[in-house]
Amino acid sequence: MKTIGFIGAGKMASAIIAGLDKSNVRVLISGRDLRKTQEQADKLGVFASHSHSELVEQSDLIVMAVKPQILPDVMEEISPHFTKDKTLISIAAGVDLEELSDMSKTYDFPIIRVMPNINAQIQKSTTAIVRNEYVSSEIYQLTQDIFSSIGTVHEIPEKDFPAFTAIAGSSPAYIYMFVDALSRAGVLHGIPKEQATKIVAETVSASAQMILESGEGPWTLVDKVSSPGGTTVAGVVSLEQNRFVATVIDAITATVEKENTLN
Repeated sequence: MKTIGFIGAGKMASAIIAGLDKSNVRVLISGRDLRKTQEQADKLGVFASHSHSELVEQSDLIVMAVKPQILPDVMEEISPHFTKDKTLISIAAGVDLEELSDMSKTYDFPIIRVMPNINAQIQKSTTAIVRNEYVSSEIYQLTQDIFSSIGTVHEIPEKDFPAFTAIAGSSPAYIYMFVDALSRAGVLHGIPKEQATKIVAETVSASAQMILESGEGPWTLVDKVSSPGGTTVAGVVSLEQNRFVATVIDAITATVEKENTLN
């Protein structure tokens, strides 16, 4: 049985832990406040470590679930306890494998970089994964299995992580904005906000599922909804006149550029 240690037990770590089959793995967590860490461990049905260093010594896989800005300090603290039979898994945005390797201060140390999104909280994350050359196939598969328990996993080259962050990591915020805009339009035309939001959220969710299940491209489906001279095509033309597609692409480009400045 492998032991997985989570350094940091915030929303993302808690979501991952909640999705794990704990009959096959032993799970540890560590945090800055031992009392709070113990409370969280009891809530999640896992074990609390007294310190980050203790967790590293007892774990086969170490999941770094801390904010990127404090990651260097935590890595400085725990790096003396790394050995080559352990594997580091980082979910920190904007920190690449080379930087993680430098922080580990351990030559040929196995490192996996993972990027889940907020939907992990409902076990529907879309997650990217990449490894360095020192990670065994067994551990890599185990890591994929761990993150498959909270959604879908996509193996992508590390050079594509900024784009992935934009279209999967940051885009839920943009989708929430779109849902809210449609809801407000519903309010403008007489539907109560709570009801309008539910209607829109259900429609957005089902429309996304339609793309996944039908095998048809989005524009093919747009054409199917748009009758000649009808209401939908009038709205589509208005969106095009107001640079809807271009504006979305601009937002993704801004996100990618910001991600690149963090590397």
